[in-house]
Amino acid sequence: MSAGQPVLLLAPEDNVLIAVRDLPAGQRLVDGGDEIVLPDAVPLGHKLARRPIPRGASVIKYGASIGSATRDIPAGAWVHLHNLASDYLATAGAGDRP
Repeated sequence: MSAGQPVLLLAPEDNVLIAVRDLPAGQRLVDGGDEIVLPDAVPLGHKLARRPIPRGASVIKYGASIGSATRDIPAGAWVHLHNLASDYLATAGAGDRP
């Protein structure tokens, strides 16, 4: 990611990016030469999948697991409580863990 990008990569091993402004569905991003098209709108400060994250896989932010995907998450999709069981907070999706 370069300066002026609409997303921020916090650590190279992260599988999520952070929106630095509200991003509409259909937004196109480039990450290391790979194009990502957002299937969902992503609000400012929220996470989106950098690459596909399979159900049960760790969601990595700041180089550390912050939770597990409760369903398959396609590249560019908004990552939040509807598809993430937090390692730190009780979430509605926590019972959906594999």
